[in-house]
Formats: sequence, structure tokens, C-alpha cells
Amino acid sequence: MTSPENPETFETPETLDVLRRVFGYDAFRDGQREIIEHVVGGGDALVLMPTGGGKSLCYQIPALVRKGTGVVVSPLIALMQDQVDALRTLGVQAGFLNSTQDLDERRVVEAQFVAGELDLLYLAPERLRLPATVDLLDRANVSLFAIDEAHCVSQWGHDFRPDYLMLSGLHERWPNVPRIALTATATEATRAEIASRLQLDDARHFVASFDRPNIQYRIEPKTDAKRQLLRLLQTEHKGDAGIVYCLSRNSVEKHAAFLTENGIEALPYHAGLDAQTRAANQSRFLREDGLVIVATIAFGMGIDKPDVRFVAHLDLPKSVEGYYQETGRAGRDGLPSTAWLAYGLQDVVNLRKMIDGGEGDPAFRRRQAAHLDSMLALCETVECRRVQLLNYFGQSAGPCGNCDTCLTPPESWDATVPAQKVLSVIVRLDRERRQKFGAGHIIDILLGKKSAKVIQFDHDSLKPFGVGTELRESEWRGVVRQLLAQGLIAVESNHGTLLQTDASSDVLRGERKVMMRREPERPATKAAKERKAPVELPAEAMPLFERLRAWRAATAKDQGVPAYVIFHDATLREIATAVPTTLTELGRINGVGENKLAKYGTQVLETLSTPD
Repeated sequence: MTSPENPETFETPETLDVLRRVFGYDAFRDGQREIIEHVVGGGDALVLMPTGGGKSLCYQIPALVRKGTGVVVSPLIALMQDQVDALRTLGVQAGFLNSTQDLDERRVVEAQFVAGELDLLYLAPERLRLPATVDLLDRANVSLFAIDEAHCVSQWGHDFRPDYLMLSGLHERWPNVPRIALTATATEATRAEIASRLQLDDARHFVASFDRPNIQYRIEPKTDAKRQLLRLLQTEHKGDAGIVYCLSRNSVEKHAAFLTENGIEALPYHAGLDAQTRAANQSRFLREDGLVIVATIAFGMGIDKPDVRFVAHLDLPKSVEGYYQETGRAGRDGLPSTAWLAYGLQDVVNLRKMIDGGEGDPAFRRRQAAHLDSMLALCETVECRRVQLLNYFGQSAGPCGNCDTCLTPPESWDATVPAQKVLSVIVRLDRERRQKFGAGHIIDILLGKKSAKVIQFDHDSLKPFGVGTELRESEWRGVVRQLLAQGLIAVESNHGTLLQTDASSDVLRGERKVMMRREPERPATKAAKERKAPVELPAEAMPLFERLRAWRAATAKDQGVPAYVIFHDATLREIATAVPTTLTELGRINGVGENKLAKYGTQVLETLSTPD
């Protein structure tokens, strides 16, 4: 094996052999082998691959093949232990250095690293600030640097981490060590920023398809978010593990309590909880089956739990990138999963206010507004959600047949006259009374409601009072929401009142047609019935599958690791279907590598042969 200084002559063992022997898989997924061979040969790489697409193997296999230790820079201190446990179960020598360890623990890992006894070492980016860490890296043989969650380097990204900006120094200090930066979410502009900030301008870019065909994307108007969420979980995801995202800490607490009160065990996670509670809740979610975690977006990056069956958003995400990153935590095992979002008029109002009244220069606020506009376009489209989502990332696709707009197509209707009525009320309040009001009051005027505020301000004398009785209140809220989404009205940042925009006059004069999405009537269980199902287990395999799950749960508890570290559900399903009777047969199952076969093989065969 020649040195990394001459990557063009760098000879490697067969990477497929490592895939089979260590990880227990017979074939690479699309794109993996090309990336792995490039990095093994000493090349730099910037990898965009969706969550669940197998990014980790793209640096783990090169670290096993190349001489020395692969150093993985990861922001996920709370998850490093689980990542290392999973690798050790495979027989990989892995370790980590972070602030959770005492001095003696760190010294042991450092000694193993310098002695060349580790295949992989995980570091938090903050540790690279320490001269002692730089000195440690100088004393060892580093085979590669892997920069995980590389979108954190983007200053305007949704998970900005200033310490990631220091990672450009890796190339300056160790110019001959290949680097691989990986992320699941980046537009072309974000990708260019990552390459620039990490000095990866000459790196080869690998962009996999962003499509996650096993995820069913569904977006619906918010009416009663708690009840809508409860219906989703009770009718489609009973007993499933899932993540519920809320915008505020208070909302997290309320919804976690509500689900628990209604028989669904749910745990809260947000920055206002003490570190011990957060760690305990995250650990339970990873290690136990069927738990729901209700969280702010502070939770989830790097979560490796493969059997998350749903991700639900109760508030509108700020960007398509954030939405894609968060929904991607569902269905990492490739089995059918749901990405569900409920959003309403107030979500749009609140986010517009946050942008207009937020920090940053005008250019930054314009970028935030553009991100929100793209998210609103995804919500309001009458076309396939997946097509819209992939278009955002510069990829094309045909209708998927597995999102809400494909399963129950919405109508597009001419809302020019209702739009003119809303604008007429806003204009008259401004010009005749020098007043501005929010959406609720404007809708009361249109419906002819003599509310206390309408009477107080004598707004029942306005000419448009009562001209909107052809629509229900919920329909008017949809009209206002979509006018905001299309930029035909705006939100005043301090008080949330509605304003005209430059485009409003074209609508009022009848020079611009306004088309809107009309929500179809959807039976509560239709999506559940029509969702593409996994390959069903034969009836006779179900008891075996449940028996294997029970064995896995007990084994994981004994070892203090998440259940998926033992085996993924997909592997257990294959075992239950094939019913191997020998270790040789078991070793042919996907996900059963040499080390797991030696460690768990006999127990699995005994579990299969034990009568009920």
C-alpha cells in the first residue's frame, strides 16, 4: 500500500469485501462505491446524500481500508457514544473525545489513537480550538478527515455552528490527508458556500438523488393542531416511534402532555430543559420502541434511529432545507413513513413578522423571506409535493403517486374576487380611517359579524361590511393565508396587522388574476389506506418477527445500547421471513456481518427455534 501523498497509485483492498464482512451487505447503494473509491484513493469529496442514504459508510469504509485512523468531526456530542457503540458492535475499533469524559477516559482514548489502535475517532468541532487536540492529531497517523453535517458551516444555514468555520485549517495543516464533507441538505448555493468555507474548491462533488420514495409527504390546513395530530397517531401510527416538531418550548410541553394524557407516551425536548433531562429523554427515545419525542428543531440532527415512522410539524418550518432535513429523520430503514405538516394563517403571519423585525442586514432578511416563500410554495402547490421538493434542490421527477396531492388532488380556483374584497377592506381602513387591523378583524368585517371591536370602531358602516358571506370563516382564513403566501398582502412587523404591497393595486384594478388552492375533502384514513406499504411479512412470520424484537429489546437493555445497534427492523424482518437454521444461512442476511454473526448468531437461531 503506497502513501497518501500519491493517491493515483494508492492501492486498496476490495471495498466490497469490507462492506460484506464488517457491515453484512452484499451491494453498495447508488453512488456509495464511487465516493468510497475516490476517498480511498486520497481524493477530497463533498457529498450530498439524503438521510438514510448511507452517508456514514462513505467515510467509515475508507477509514477501515486506509492506513491510520479516520477522524470524524461531528457536532453531535450527545450521540457520539451511540455512534461508537454501533461501530464496536460491528467489530470496528472506534472512540470519541468530548466534554462528557473525565481526564482518565480521555487519556485512554488518546493513547489508543496515538498507538494506531483506533479505526475511527469522533471529535466535536470545538475541540479543534484546543492546541492540545492539534498536537494530538500531529502525533498520530490520520487516514482521513470526515466533516459530518457540513451544512453547519453555512453562515445562513439552519444549523449554523461558528466552530465549523475553523475546519478550513484542516487542509492548511494536513494538506495530504483527504477530506470528505457530508450533508443531507444543500441547495447549489449552499453547496458552493460549504466548498468555499472548507477550502474544498477542488474537491469532487457527489450529489445523490434527494428523493425519499418511502416517505409520504402530507400538508394540511391547521384547524385544531392537537386533535389533528392525535388523529394521525391513533389512526395511522399507533405504537410507532416518531418526532413532533413545535416552534416554541411552551408548545413542546403542552403537546407532549396532551399526547401522554391521551395514551401516547411522549417526551419533551427543548433547550429550556436541564441537560440531564434532555439527555435522558433523548436516550429513552433512541433505546425504547414506540416512543414519541416532541421537540424544537434543536433535536434530531444526526439521530440514527432507523425506525422513526413519522415526523410531524405543528408549525411552519422557515425553509424547505429545514423541512427536508427534519422530515428526513423518518424512515431511515427504507420502510414506509409519513412526513405530516399542519400549518395555518397565524404561522405565516408570525414568520413574516419574525423576518421583518429580526436581526441582520436587509440582504439577510431578503434571503430569509425567499426561503419562506419557497416553503409556502411547497405548502400551497396543487402539483405533486415530491416534484416541488426535488425541483427546489435542482432535481426533476414525475408525479410520485404517494403524496397527498397525488392521492387526493386539490382544485385550483379563481379567487380574484375574494382577493379584491380582502384588499378593499384593508385599503378602506387605511384611507378612510387611518387604521390597520389583523386578519381576524378583517374577516369579521367581510362576514358581517358585529363583534365588539367592529361595533367599537364603527366598522359595520364600511361599504365592504358583509360582502363576504359566500365563504365560511375557515375559507376566508385560507384566502388571507394564500394572499400572504403570494406576496399580495404583507404583515406589519410590530403588531401583525395586514398591509398592501406593490402588487395589491394590480389585483384591485382587475389586471392580475389570483388563483388559489382549494383543499379537497379528505377522509381521515384515506392516506393511511393508500400509503405504499412495505413488503408484508407472511402471516406465519409475524410471531417470529415479534419474538426477535423482544429478544433484541432485552439484549439492547442488557448492553445499554439502542435496539437498532443490535439489528435494524429490516434485518429482523428478513430473518423472520427466511427462517435460517444455520449460522451460514444467517450470515447471508443483509445487515449480519461477521462480528454480529459471531456475537449474536447463536442467540438468534435459538430465538427462532424456541416454540411460542
